[in-house]
Amino acid sequence: GVPPAGGPPVDPRLLRTASAVRVHLAVAAVCGVAATGLILAQAWLVSRVVAGATPSFGLDGARTGPGAGLDTLAWLVGGVAVVAVARALLSYGAESAALRSAARAKSQLRMQLVRRLALAAPDPRRSSGEIVTLATRGLDALDDYFARYLPQLVLAVLVPVAVLVVVADADWISAVVIAVTLPLIPLFMALVGMHTRARTDRQWRLLSRLGGHFLDVVQGLPTLALFRRAQVVAGKVRETTDAHRHAMTGTLRVAFLSAFVLEVLATLAVALVAVEVGLRLLYGDLDYATALFVLVLAPEAYLPLREVGARFHASMEGVAAARQVFAELDRPAGGAPGGTAPVPAADP
Repeated sequence: GVPPAGGPPVDPRLLRTASAVRVHLAVAAVCGVAATGLILAQAWLVSRVVAGATPSFGLDGARTGPGAGLDTLAWLVGGVAVVAVARALLSYGAESAALRSAARAKSQLRMQLVRRLALAAPDPRRSSGEIVTLATRGLDALDDYFARYLPQLVLAVLVPVAVLVVVADADWISAVVIAVTLPLIPLFMALVGMHTRARTDRQWRLLSRLGGHFLDVVQGLPTLALFRRAQVVAGKVRETTDAHRHAMTGTLRVAFLSAFVLEVLATLAVALVAVEVGLRLLYGDLDYATALFVLVLAPEAYLPLREVGARFHASMEGVAAARQVFAELDRPAGGAPGGTAPVPAADP
């Protein structure tokens, strides 16, 4: 997948700082294994249902046998329905658990940030408004990272490998085509991620500046009105807002473009598999059930990687905010190198 902000896919500082993240990763891994098994089972059942219901034809085009009836395929059709319901329930349960883990992780990070701010000297480079924006709007953006990016990252690791193993057992030629084209998607995702990092960091800095500036203006509004400077400061807030809007538009433009590139790559890769499977099916080198099984599974190998790319852009704002929290936690206690924190008289 795309490493957030050019680092590892899972920031090790999040693992060390928030215990809820470790529990969430374990749950995501278990759900990912279960989802992978359900995907493989659904592909096998669908291919058997369609192949069984399709009449057989000879080389001259004459019909040689009727398709199986519903009485024969009833258990296969029921199996498809059961697997579909199980996938839906698993997806709902995994996302609900992920959102609860995200809430606990955000609470832990907020408590550590507030405790640090209570003990350390204020940072002269940060306004109170920026700190408020970081602790509220910034950490709230971690929901997409925990609830969608991390579970999809687990699926992106498990599903393509499982699909490759199963397809190689059924048809090694199709497995070679998938294995050759599959690495192209992570490669383009990494290139897009490197380009997105600077844009996302700039967007977050502008949002922090906007929140801090706006809060400072609201707090000092009586003084500004007294000295007739309210209109001038309102113009500054408007300029910061426009800069943030342009930065967000640029980030969205990159996100839409990267999604288009990933969709084109995945579509062409699946088309290559479909062409070679169709040609060998036409000449009788591959049976219909196996060909259908490969065609159903091929898109599943690329889908998790495409979804990781989409979730990556949605989660980057929260990751940028988490980096700011870690920078605040790593700051010397006295506000400058070698500073010391004041010792409180009692626990808060």
